[in-house]
Amino acid sequence: MRSLVFKALADPTRRSILDRLREGDLSAGEIAEAYEIGKASISHHLNLLKHAGLVRCRRQGQQQIYTLHTTVFQEALQWLLAFSK
Repeated sequence: MRSLVFKALADPTRRSILDRLREGDLSAGEIAEAYEIGKASISHHLNLLKHAGLVRCRRQGQQQIYTLHTTVFQEALQWLLAFSK
């Protein structure tokens, strides 16, 4: 699972999406509007973030709403901090 987290965090677009989600939940459409890349590319990025456990997705009507999942960040940070001892 950690390898998926680090793979997801390696991409600047995905990190930017995560930064946007720190401010609150967003629909896939709202996320896509902020970027000059196609919706299919945004969907790919969101799917990777979801599989890494960094975001959660719920359906609200016809929209997919994305939420930051901070537990995975905390676990990754604890794992990294273990190397500083």
